[in-house]
Amino acid sequence: MLSNTCKYALRSLIYLGKFSREDKRIGIKKISEDLHLSSPFLGKILQNLVKQKLLVSTKGPNGGFSLARKASEISLWEIVTKVDGEEFFTNCLISLEPCKSHDPSKPLCPVHSQYEMLRKEIRSFYKDTTLELIGQDIDKYEDLVRL
Repeated sequence: MLSNTCKYALRSLIYLGKFSREDKRIGIKKISEDLHLSSPFLGKILQNLVKQKLLVSTKGPNGGFSLARKASEISLWEIVTKVDGEEFFTNCLISLEPCKSHDPSKPLCPVHSQYEMLRKEIRSFYKDTTLELIGQDIDKYEDLVRL
């Protein structure tokens, strides 16, 4: 499972990919209101995304946040791994440790081979899905999707 911090980061980046531009930054107050998120918590998340070089921020009357690169260049994989690390993609479904730390002298968990196939598909989905692609999909379902 993704952490709440990661989910909020994803929502924020999708939102900024859809509505911000290099010449149009969006303030934290607007983002937190539109996404119904706590402004202090969101501020910490957005500052971390600036440090991770996924966002840029400027201060002042026209300040705010925007993507550091084009939406087509930022994948879900990059966001998730920078916020939560790769554990979501490497941890065993049943055990509490990553499959890569498995002791080869012991048997794998009962669902390992089936779950590994699914995990590969999940990795591909996260690597192939960009903020631009999500933005295009949101347009199709604008009445149904609320960021």
